[in-house]
Amino acid sequence: MGELLLGVDVGTYSTKGVLVTPDGKVLKSHIVEHTMDIPRPGWAEQDADAIWWHDVAQVCRALLDGAPYTGEDVAGVGLSAIGPCMLPLDQAGRPVRKGILYGIDTRAGAQIAKLNASLGEERVFAFSKMAFTSQAIGPKILWMRENEPELWEQMARITTASSYLVFRMTGEHVIDRHTASHYMPLVDMETLEWSTRYADSLVAPSYLPRLAWSDEVAGTVHSSAAQETGLKVGTPVAVGAVDALSEAISVGVTQPGDMMIMYGSTTFFIIVLEAPVPDPRVWTTGGARQGQYNLAAGMATTGALTRWFRDTLAADLGENAYGQLFEQAASVPAGANGLLMLPYFSGERTPINDPQARGIFAGLTLSHSRADLFRAVLEGVAFGIRHNIETFQAIGAPVDRIVAVGGGTQSQTWVQVVSDITDVPQTIPALTIGASYGDAFLAGVAAGNLRWADLSAWVKPGQTIIPQPAHRETYDRLYTNYLQLYVQTRDVIHQLGTI
Repeated sequence: MGELLLGVDVGTYSTKGVLVTPDGKVLKSHIVEHTMDIPRPGWAEQDADAIWWHDVAQVCRALLDGAPYTGEDVAGVGLSAIGPCMLPLDQAGRPVRKGILYGIDTRAGAQIAKLNASLGEERVFAFSKMAFTSQAIGPKILWMRENEPELWEQMARITTASSYLVFRMTGEHVIDRHTASHYMPLVDMETLEWSTRYADSLVAPSYLPRLAWSDEVAGTVHSSAAQETGLKVGTPVAVGAVDALSEAISVGVTQPGDMMIMYGSTTFFIIVLEAPVPDPRVWTTGGARQGQYNLAAGMATTGALTRWFRDTLAADLGENAYGQLFEQAASVPAGANGLLMLPYFSGERTPINDPQARGIFAGLTLSHSRADLFRAVLEGVAFGIRHNIETFQAIGAPVDRIVAVGGGTQSQTWVQVVSDITDVPQTIPALTIGASYGDAFLAGVAAGNLRWADLSAWVKPGQTIIPQPAHRETYDRLYTNYLQLYVQTRDVIHQLGTI
């Protein structure tokens, strides 16, 4: 067995893998892009084999193609993916339908209302440490049970994206406790174990993977996975994590008081806690390792919104469309010349938890330009980030430092806008490789080659973005307008969503 560590992360729009030395040096990386299915408004799905597993196998083969590394050089594998997702499998472990994605899939609104009525909102919150939202998997299980009875009869197991990858790699059905927390109300958050309390309303625990911590060994690479990936039979595979948790690990967000803001297709927040601080506006979950909890939150449409803007309103700009859009937005004054945007293009997750919310551009005139509109997009997302941060502060969750990661941090303009609007500094590490880097570290811990203390050598110091006080008054006033705009238009946009 070699000493290198391999990590692969399946994101919403791409899959990335890295091959890393025990001291954190990236030797090789590979990226594969893919798509997301939106069969109808509010639904979001992906094919577990054609996208999730296909990408992982392709990335592994690219990393281990003998130029110059092979599976013989790998000491451990770590896998992460989007989540929490709901993927039903038959008795042979084959998917019976496409995977239903995380909180951007809002199909189960009626089931949320039904479960709240039958089980009791307060009782569910007391047991699960969070309220039902589009992020919760319990209502999506009930949606399938009620709407796809023929497929339900074929189902023998329910799993999530990262767990399915581990199953394909090892044959083991296992899920990390952070992701499993969203399978509410099937998890007892006091013990972080499956519970039968609400099984009759949803599904028995026997249908669910066994629970473990992200840094434990799930199993080892079996022969068919070895043939597909180029890995060696018997290579240890970590339990792994949802992508956001692996990304937090990749930049050293592992100690109580650490907080990560992940600028991806969505924006995700994770705070590391020693004890849970539950609040119905956000999500309380298990941590990556024993003895830790996380407070998590997520916006539904951020990087996906800039992508929509590029593809829909800036297709004429060509290959460097993003670069030109961000450059033009930087020249627009704070406040986007009187434009204000609600970024609820796929509903919204935290803290409003409104799957029926819709996007709004307010204040448009004939004098506004595309640059003004894109600046309003960046500021609208930043107002949403501020809304989440202020929610954490109101809850009393301790935040000692904020680390920013993800594709959005490649734009100095966007990160500066966020710091100006939130009035908080953000640290951007020198290396922000992504969740796959955290997966590689988890692989090392699971295989016994690394300890958690070794992570300090992997994370390189970078720059800190400091708020500009000159923009504070403008943004404080607009933030009040931002909160009012949602409240005052909510009934109208809910009605529009029914058309």
